Formats: sequence, C-alpha cells, structure tokens
Amino acid sequence: MMNIMVDSLMAVVNSWRRESEGGVADVNIDEYIRSFSGDVISRACFGTNYAKGEEIFLKLRALQEHMSKKDFIQWHSWNEGLFVLQSIRYLPTKSNRETWKLEKDVRALILKVAKERKEATSGNYDLLHMILEAATNSGFSQHETDRFIVDNCKNIYLAGYETTAVSATWTLMLLASKPEWQARVRAEVVEVCGGQMSDADTVRKMKILTMVIHESLRLYPPVPVVSREALEDLKFGDIQAPKGVDVWTLMVTLHQDLDIWGPDASEFNPESNGASGACKLPYVYMPFGVGPRTCLGQNFAMAELKILLALIISNFSFSMSPKYRHSPAMRLVIEPENGVDLLIKRL
Repeated sequence: MMNIMVDSLMAVVNSWRRESEGGVADVNIDEYIRSFSGDVISRACFGTNYAKGEEIFLKLRALQEHMSKKDFIQWHSWNEGLFVLQSIRYLPTKSNRETWKLEKDVRALILKVAKERKEATSGNYDLLHMILEAATNSGFSQHETDRFIVDNCKNIYLAGYETTAVSATWTLMLLASKPEWQARVRAEVVEVCGGQMSDADTVRKMKILTMVIHESLRLYPPVPVVSREALEDLKFGDIQAPKGVDVWTLMVTLHQDLDIWGPDASEFNPESNGASGACKLPYVYMPFGVGPRTCLGQNFAMAELKILLALIISNFSFSMSPKYRHSPAMRLVIEPENGVDLLIKRL
C-alpha cells in the first residue's frame, strides 16, 4: 500500500510548497497530518468508497473528541478522591445523549458502506473486504456480524489513524527542535531514496530515521495507558492486585523512568536512549503493546511514518515557530493541546 501512502502525502507536500513560495511559512501542521493519515486509512480500508470512509472518520473524530473530554473529567475526579459510578454512562444526560447519537450515526454509516460493498460485483481487496470475508466465515449471527464489522472499522480508526497522525506530529516537532538530527535524517533519505520512494526495501533501509521514530515513540507514546485485567490474585512487589481488578501501566512514566533509561531519560537522544540499547529490563518499551495483543498494525504504521517523514524532510527544512507552546495533553491519545506550529522552508 506504499503507493496509497505516497499519493495521499503529495497533497500535503504540494500545499506546503505553495505556502512557502515566498520564503518561510508559519504552519500549524496538525490538520495536514491528520488529513494525510485519514486519507491513507480511508483508501486502505474502503478502497473505491474512500469518500464514504472520510465521512465515517469525521464522525469518529467527533466521537473520539467527545469521549476524550468525558475520560478527562473522570480521570481528574478519580484523582481528587471522588467516586465515579460506571453506571452513569447509562443515564440520559446531555453528554450521554450526544455520545449515543454519534455512535448510532457511525454504526449506520459503516453498515451502509459494508452493505454496498457486499452488493458490488467487483471491488478492491482492501481492509473492509478482509473484515467482511472474516465475518462471513465466522458463523456469527446477524447481530454479531454487524458488531464485528462496526467494531473492527472503529478500531482501525483509533489504531491506524489517530495514533499515527499524533506520532508523526510529535516526531516532526522533535526534528524541528533538533536540527542536527534533522540534517542526519535528510542525508540518509537522500542517499537511500534518491528522490523517490521506490519499494518496501527502501523503507527498511532507513536506519537513522527508524531510530528517530522509536525515540519519539518513547518520549510521546500515542496511547497513554495499557490496561490488563488480573485473572487471579497477583502481587507486584508490595502492590496487591486482586482478581478482577484492572491494572493500568502509564506509558510516559515507564518510558521515562530514570532508573531504567538513565539521567537523560526525558531528553531526545536516539543514540543513547535507543529502545534496543537502553532497556535494562524486558517490557519497558512498548508503544505498540507487548505479547499476544501487540498492535496488529505496527508494520503498517511504521511504514506510513517513514514515508511521511522521508518525503517531508527531503522537500522542506523546518524549525520551531515562535507560536509553538509545548503542552502535551493526555486524552485517548497523548496529543499537543495547542497543536504544533513550525516554520517551513522549501528546499
């Protein structure tokens, strides 16, 4: 799917070229990167129906933002010692009614596209085709089949769109703040790619860029929390975890633990803090999760990140804008609360 990724990114590249024709452009990059990531997933998931996919993703984006606000309120209520009843999600509050409407709209849109695909005489072999094929061969009831289709499409949005977009945004911010690493990545991209992304082998050869992405994922893991349920009574050091309790691992705390990563744990340094060399314990670096629930889209996401960064860095140089205000916000993903503003110069 490299051709999809390259084609989707060229809209961003061409837009930035126009904006920077006069020299240097001050650009808030967030929506551009989201647009690219959404377009990739829409085309990869819905093929020729990607326009309908974009409509679905707009609804899912609204739902994600709405749920982020609710989770944020509940998180702080918990920290302040207030007990938040889980059953409140079933009460017909204004917030819950809005959530239910968004969920209903998303479900209807996904099932409509799925129905059209089933009725089509021909179509691309894309992610939606694979989901429908799996549902057909599952032996599910109609209700279970519909839920399987809807849940998988929603998961692709959260796992394949939102996380990739925010990871790319953080990495561009870090490269803008570290011009020496930006120069090293640019030199590698020019040497390996020769001006174009030819095949998957080209992506695999970019070792310095890979190091930079891994370091960015260490400092700004897109998913803030990994949650697991204790299936039996467990003990972690002095901590008792009774059966049935959810154990939360906070990624930022783990990825920047001074005892594990050293005194410069909070600094961007791909060579000294590299995920392969700096880990003193197993399972302390897991932006894509670990074990049997490791992210299924890990390779897809890494390829997408490399292509995006390689093409942008070979067409532009960039530095931090005076407008930028650093404020990571922990929602369903860890994202820049005020966006990322960069000064972009066309090469």
